[in-house]
Amino acid sequence: MNYFQKNKKNIIIGVIATLLIAALVALWLQKKVIHSADDIVGIVSPTSLSVGDTLLFEDKTQFAKTKRWIFADGTSSDKSSGIHFYNKPGYYLISLIIDNKYTKTFPVMVSARPQKVKDSVRMTTTIEAPLQAMQNENVTFRAISEATKFAWKFGETGNTDAKEKMTIYSYKKPGDYRVTLYTEENEEPVFHTIKILPAYNSLEQDEIPVEDAYKKVDDDFKYHLQQIANGNSFNMHYNYLLNTYLCNNENTVVKVSDSKANNFYMYCAGLQFDKNVVIQSVKVNLDDKQNCVTKVDINQSK
Repeated sequence: MNYFQKNKKNIIIGVIATLLIAALVALWLQKKVIHSADDIVGIVSPTSLSVGDTLLFEDKTQFAKTKRWIFADGTSSDKSSGIHFYNKPGYYLISLIIDNKYTKTFPVMVSARPQKVKDSVRMTTTIEAPLQAMQNENVTFRAISEATKFAWKFGETGNTDAKEKMTIYSYKKPGDYRVTLYTEENEEPVFHTIKILPAYNSLEQDEIPVEDAYKKVDDDFKYHLQQIANGNSFNMHYNYLLNTYLCNNENTVVKVSDSKANNFYMYCAGLQFDKNVVIQSVKVNLDDKQNCVTKVDINQSK
C-alpha cells in the first residue's frame, strides 16, 4: 500500500482545509483591496434647502487616498469636509469621487429663497403738536414719520415755513390754524389743527381805567407764575410771560419779599422745583413807554 493510499483521508482533509483558507484569504483581500462605490462613506446634509443656505458635506471613507467633491454648479472641492452654497435654485446631483475610481452621488434640491413680503402697511405720518397754545409762544411741531423730506405750512404766512422733522414756530396772531405737512412718503398732506389764544396786551386798553389795567397785568402775571409753581407746562407759561410782558428779556429783575433780587429766568427755573409755593401777589413795574415790564415784585409763601 503506497503513501497516498495510507494517508488518503488526511490528504483530503488537508486539501479541503487549504481551499477554505484560500477562500477566506481571498474574501479578506477583496474587502481590503477590492472596493466599490458601496464602500464610500459620504454625507451631504440637508438634501433640501434654499438658495444661500449652508450645505454640509463630509467624507469618512477609510481606504480613500484622494477624494473630490463635484457640486454640479461648476465648483468642486478636494477637502474631506466643508460647506457649500448654491446661488441658483435647481436639482443638483453631487458626486463624490474616491481615488479617481469610485463614485457616489447625492441628489440635492435647492429652492428659491422665499421673498420677504414688503410690509404694505407703512407707518402713517402724523403730527405731534399741542391742540392749543398762546400767541407769541414757541410751539414745537414734530413729524412722526419714516420720511426724510418735510415741508411745513403753519397756516399763518401761506408759505412753506420749515423743512425739518421737528421745528418750532411762534404765531403772531391768535386764531384757529390748520397746519399742513408734506412728505415724500405720503401722496396727500397731513393736517393738524391748533387754536392760538390771544396774549394779553397791556397797551390795548379801550376805556379801561389805568388802575384796572395794571391789576389785570398783575393778576395775569400771578396766574402764570402759579401754573409754573404747580408743575404745569413750564415752557408754555414761561414763554407767555416772557413774550407778552418782558419783551423777551430773561434778565428782568424779580424781587421776592425781602429776598435778594434775581432775574426772571432763574426765578422761574427755581419755582418749578420749589414745591407748594403759593403766589400771593404780583406787582409789575413798566418802563416809561408802558411797553415792557422792567421789574416784578412778588409775595409768596408755602
